[in-house]
Amino acid sequence: MPPTGSLILADAPFSAEQESWLAGFFAGIAAAGRRDATTGEAPTATVDVLFGTQTGTAEFLAGELVTGARARGLGGKATALDDVPPERLATMSHLLIVVSTYGEGEMPDNAGLFWEALQAEGAPRLEGLRYSVLGLGDRGYDDFCQAAKVLDTRLEQLGAVRLHDRVDCDVDYEEPAAAWTAEVLDRLVAETGATAASTPAAAQPTGAAPQTRSPWNKRNPYRSRLAVNRLLSSPESAKEIRHYEFDLGDSGITYAAGDALAVVPVNDDALVGTLLEHLGAGGDEEIDGRPLAEVLRTGREIRTPSKELIADLVERAPSSELASVVTHGDRSDLDSWLWGRDVLDLLRDAGSAAPGLDELLPFLRPLQARQYSISSSPLAHPDRIHLTIASIRYGTADRRYGGVASTYLADRVGGGAGDTADSSAGIYLHPNTSFGVPADDDAPMIMIGPGTGIAPFRGFLHERAARGATGRNWLFFGDQHRTTDFVYEDELTQLGKEGVLTRLDLAFSRDQAEKIYVQTRMREHARELYGWLEDGAHFYVCGDASRMAKDVEAALLGVIAEQRGRGDEDAAQYLADLRRAKRYVRDVY
Repeated sequence: MPPTGSLILADAPFSAEQESWLAGFFAGIAAAGRRDATTGEAPTATVDVLFGTQTGTAEFLAGELVTGARARGLGGKATALDDVPPERLATMSHLLIVVSTYGEGEMPDNAGLFWEALQAEGAPRLEGLRYSVLGLGDRGYDDFCQAAKVLDTRLEQLGAVRLHDRVDCDVDYEEPAAAWTAEVLDRLVAETGATAASTPAAAQPTGAAPQTRSPWNKRNPYRSRLAVNRLLSSPESAKEIRHYEFDLGDSGITYAAGDALAVVPVNDDALVGTLLEHLGAGGDEEIDGRPLAEVLRTGREIRTPSKELIADLVERAPSSELASVVTHGDRSDLDSWLWGRDVLDLLRDAGSAAPGLDELLPFLRPLQARQYSISSSPLAHPDRIHLTIASIRYGTADRRYGGVASTYLADRVGGGAGDTADSSAGIYLHPNTSFGVPADDDAPMIMIGPGTGIAPFRGFLHERAARGATGRNWLFFGDQHRTTDFVYEDELTQLGKEGVLTRLDLAFSRDQAEKIYVQTRMREHARELYGWLEDGAHFYVCGDASRMAKDVEAALLGVIAEQRGRGDEDAAQYLADLRRAKRYVRDVY
């Protein structure tokens, strides 16, 4: 999960009518599933549900979908896409796919191998298959739901026929996902003649731990006391990395090492005030029954401009700097120009052509929760969840900027530099069943976690210590400077003395003339690293997806090719086998 950024999966609250409808829909599915599970009757028809997920949302929805199918007399189970060879599609009659999009329009990690095979020249014809696809994404990105779109198109090219049109869900996915679920299941029942009987099997995805619906979610976050806010990096560091501990109190929240925690942020009062002043508003104007200032503080994204706002400003102010970049540049030029700028900057750039308050509000997206990898283990800290977060701060002498959630926690929740009366923040758990400590306590672990990417691996090490696991543990960690950026140094040293952390390789990039990164250390120790893989090691990566994760994968492929001596194709197949065995997993953003 993103230690310094966000994977947006939250939005402003639904209306009471929407809340009631959604709650009733899912409760009805669950209740029917429980009733039918006691009958022991065989299903009258079968549907295959496949999912591709990076953070667990698509997996959870796939499980919900199977529960609904069972309630209607349809057999089936939820399975990760990579666990299904395309040849099996030719044996299926009805297929439902739930898939998220990762990075720049890419397949999530547990769907990439499936997609490669489906594109191959020898992919099977699927004239006998009826299917539908549900996509999860974020309209803030150019390649919105791209993974769902290409899967949908490819299945059609292979002869499959849509049972229902693809539905692409934005970050507020609950209502469209529930509507799609109801519609496709109704169509399946009509086509197959299924009756309300079910097998007594659970609806969990293959290999998944049991999932329960928590009362705490993005519409109803738990107000958790921030018990600890401690600076980890040195005051002399160019970075500000902090350790946080949230008190779980009476929440009943149970978590696993490898899960993520969503934090519901509040915008900075100073920024809200400056924006109101620019708009000529007082802040007490009513918007849907709430004061405008409160709406901007807690309900709207005012840091990152939406694509819709950018397009509107280009049309309104064709002579603006923004319009010039859009007209004459490419996407990378626009990204470079937008970096660091917020909504207020773009309004100022548009000058007198900028929209007024009423015209601006529809272009401000709902303020989203930010997810962070949990850096603790419930076996060591059952009553608290730890996070390791880099505070984002930048700017000039004229204007300073800050990350929405990172500075909210650092400065404006109790214990921060700008301590307020409220020492709590809204949180909810986001399970990630695909990223966790090996079930086999004897299995070795290799962990690549530079910077705040160390977060889940701190939890993994505490988990293994508490379990008394005998498997070897090798951590690659790095940052800019050892003297200022070696977070958790004392803990790691102690874990080494206790025999939990078998090996620690460090890469501080700016402590010497030639920059050294974690992938440099991997190459230096290629023989040992490959030996660990041959001994059954699980290989984990956490951190930046745009550069670090790609560089690490390239280094890993190089190590495998060098040590095996059988070429690049063999190395790629070796890595693919690790993926299939769930021994190469990533938590990247």
